[in-house]
Amino acid sequence: MKMVSFNAFRTIGIPGVHYIKPEHMYRELEIIRQADLVLFPETWQVPVLVYGLKKRIFPSIETMQLGFSKVEMTRALWTIAPEYVPYTEILANTPSNIESVLETFPFPFVAKEIRNSMGKGVYLIHNEGDFREYAEKVDVLYVQEYLENEGKDLRICVVGDQVFTSYWRVGLEGEFLHNLAQGGEICSDFIPQEAVDLVLKIAKDLNINHAGFDVMVSNGKFYILEFNVLFGNQGIQTLGLSVEQAIYQYIMKEFNPPFPTSPAPLNPHKVIS
Repeated sequence: MKMVSFNAFRTIGIPGVHYIKPEHMYRELEIIRQADLVLFPETWQVPVLVYGLKKRIFPSIETMQLGFSKVEMTRALWTIAPEYVPYTEILANTPSNIESVLETFPFPFVAKEIRNSMGKGVYLIHNEGDFREYAEKVDVLYVQEYLENEGKDLRICVVGDQVFTSYWRVGLEGEFLHNLAQGGEICSDFIPQEAVDLVLKIAKDLNINHAGFDVMVSNGKFYILEFNVLFGNQGIQTLGLSVEQAIYQYIMKEFNPPFPTSPAPLNPHKVIS
């Protein structure tokens, strides 16, 4: 099977992959046309690859499009699993909407930039000044209720049609964020199976086949905070796992056609009814 990758880091160790820099896509169209599968395109490439060149891609188009923006992601989660989404409002950044948020949400609450990851662009809003400072940075107001928790959350990674791994991210004492990139630590003990099952169901319902889901446990209930398509490998490497092998095994199962690849010749004497 011929494979092209636009992300060398994500596909290192996967055999038979031809790497192309994303900005060189139009120089390499003939190689792309001949590929059976395109791996890890950038978001801007997806419409061209899928609709123009009719290429199969990994991660799936649903993964790429929903994972690009917290707005689209949240709307999809509202549709299939609203009870597992923290109370969230997504509003245009207007003076009246700023006032509405300040009247609706008790302090503290959470505000986010709609395109960011690794804990960046996430703010714990303690007062009106914090919120107005956030509002000066964004075009869209993305505001969520603050969930009481025990200083940790779950990262559950889906690769293909399976949960690849899961672990707790434990934040530093007194810190709001639990991300490893923000100084958090990992713990793989006592992972609740109910959370794993929930994430796998949501991933299958949305056809998400490569994402790290962030799950909060608050007052005994699970909440899906978001999912990241290009989830960090730090926690996975700490656990001694290879996500590339999981990707390769899924690709071989899902995309590699069984042999023979061409249809058997028609029998000219056979009558087809």
